[in-house]
Amino acid sequence: MEFKSVNEIRSEVKKNVGKEVTLKADKGRKRIVTKSGVILDAFPSVFTIKVNNDFDAERTVSYSYSDVLTSTVRLQIKN
Repeated sequence: MEFKSVNEIRSEVKKNVGKEVTLKADKGRKRIVTKSGVILDAFPSVFTIKVNNDFDAERTVSYSYSDVLTSTVRLQIKN
């Protein structure tokens, strides 16, 4: 996803609530975490994603829209 403002990101995430996504998060020091999950909800400043980890346990993680804007987090909607 390529965006120019936080409002564009927020509207795109709201539009895709309930859809599966692939998430790539830059954790620093050349560590990139790739997860797949479902967008649960979109709030005014953050959005939440339910992910399954390696141990078959579900977790809910949240990210801010500015993380997507600064490319710290990349979302790819699965079709």
